[in-house]
Amino acid sequence: MRRSESILKRPDFSFNRGVYKSMGFSDKDLEKPIIGIANTWSELVPGSYNLRAVADSVKRGIYAAGGTPVEFGVIGACDGTAQGNEGMRFILPSRDLIANDVEVMVQAHQLDGIVLLGSCDKIVPGLLMAAARLKLPAILLPGGPMQGGPVFDERASDLTTLSEGCGMVRAGTLEEEELYRMENTCGPGCGSCSFYGTANTMCALSEGLGITLPYGALIPAVYADRTRIAFETGEKIVDLVLQDITADQIINEKSLENAIRLLNATGGSTNGVLHLLAVAREAGIDSKVMTEKFKEIGMTTPLVAKVNPSSKYNMEDFHNSGGIPQVMKELEPLLNLDVMTVTGKTVGDNLKNHREGRVNREIIKTLEEPFSKFGGIAILEGNLSPEGCITKPSAIKPQMHVFTGTARVFDSEETAEEAILGGEIQPGNVVVIRYEGPKGGPGMREMYKAMKYLYGMGLAESTALITDGRFSGTNNGCFVGHISPEAAEGGPIAFIQDGDEITVDIPAQRITLHVTDETLKERKAGFVPPKPKYTSGYLGLYSKLAASASRGAVVELTD
Repeated sequence: MRRSESILKRPDFSFNRGVYKSMGFSDKDLEKPIIGIANTWSELVPGSYNLRAVADSVKRGIYAAGGTPVEFGVIGACDGTAQGNEGMRFILPSRDLIANDVEVMVQAHQLDGIVLLGSCDKIVPGLLMAAARLKLPAILLPGGPMQGGPVFDERASDLTTLSEGCGMVRAGTLEEEELYRMENTCGPGCGSCSFYGTANTMCALSEGLGITLPYGALIPAVYADRTRIAFETGEKIVDLVLQDITADQIINEKSLENAIRLLNATGGSTNGVLHLLAVAREAGIDSKVMTEKFKEIGMTTPLVAKVNPSSKYNMEDFHNSGGIPQVMKELEPLLNLDVMTVTGKTVGDNLKNHREGRVNREIIKTLEEPFSKFGGIAILEGNLSPEGCITKPSAIKPQMHVFTGTARVFDSEETAEEAILGGEIQPGNVVVIRYEGPKGGPGMREMYKAMKYLYGMGLAESTALITDGRFSGTNNGCFVGHISPEAAEGGPIAFIQDGDEITVDIPAQRITLHVTDETLKERKAGFVPPKPKYTSGYLGLYSKLAASASRGAVVELTD
């Protein structure tokens, strides 16, 4: 018996039927599978702006396949708008709210299946967490990436060009009027941002997990194919309900290994690590197991795709070169091919149906001749980060893969940005930004602007930045984030002092603070955690319950 049937049987549940009928549903509608559409549409997020139209196409597909669609709204915040201000503290914590929101609506109404509509940075992970948690038929459908803007600095411009341009204005290499003109052109239409940041990384990983239809991740928002795949998604979710293919049959240890492989092979966002840890937790997989998988797979996966910010090519170029199916075809010998997907077929079966088109080998290489032998994500460990931290070799110049410098320490993102723009950072410095972790931030803000300002000031290839916060998927330069334990929990990053020597060694997978254990113990003596910045509201709750970044920075209930 379907879930919805159990609450719509006559006569005991005539009241429930009456509730539906008060909104115009008929007896025939209530005989069919009731399919939820969790829609994160809003007029605040470019990646969500087209989701009303996408939802309409999904509904048509559901009706055509013999189901009854019921749409409901879910929150979704914009990382871009929140960058560099208090709003960013709310972005990562919103991920748990999204998962909870979907869970509440699905369970309260005993829906038979769910289509999850979302495109952006924490929205997609939140939806994936819900799918893994609910264990019912589910498909995630993004709204698609936006197209790039006019060429600037030798590549198609995008919204992050404005932040880089701000640094150039401060450095005197760009006129203010040119920066202001770019506001009108670098984001030419809606969609998730046109570079391979966290938003498009998570959409790509959803396809890699098998919870999104093939090609569904990267079809640009304005393409007619986006409408067609939305209709197909509506049809397919009804099939999954009838076949009883549930999300837990799709999101499991093997499919997560495929997603980690894809993350590394494409040089995706470092946030992908945080989010896959959170999704794995919902699927019942321990974070320590996942961390070991990240370390192992990162060292055995070649980098076969490069997209902005790692190259001049944007998401539209990536899609037109074959997108995720083409990358997975290149990786086929390394993948778990027997994993079920939302097509009702395995990964291996899907790849047999992939028809290779015109592949741009400047974007997607082969397994035999990759961009590099190792993947785009690296886990570092050492006395500065006993629980591990994250960096992105594919976004770092090879000559910066080993970097030693002297610390310049800041206790907030804002003070670091003031110092960078004020000319206080010099070549050879390691900028340390702490108390920006899950609890200390709270909310683990992205140090996006700090890195962009270093780039704009001409310091991207002569400095490094380390933090217990996060980075945007579009950041490049020598950076290390997610340092755990965080400063607010007494991690070693709390005891760095100006002038200390720090080494980032990506090939050795090490990060080292060059002070003795005795010195660290002396500095730690008498350490008192700072008072919470928020003591009420959702951030007050999150700062109390947030897990370490090494466990996905999820809201974690303790005994």
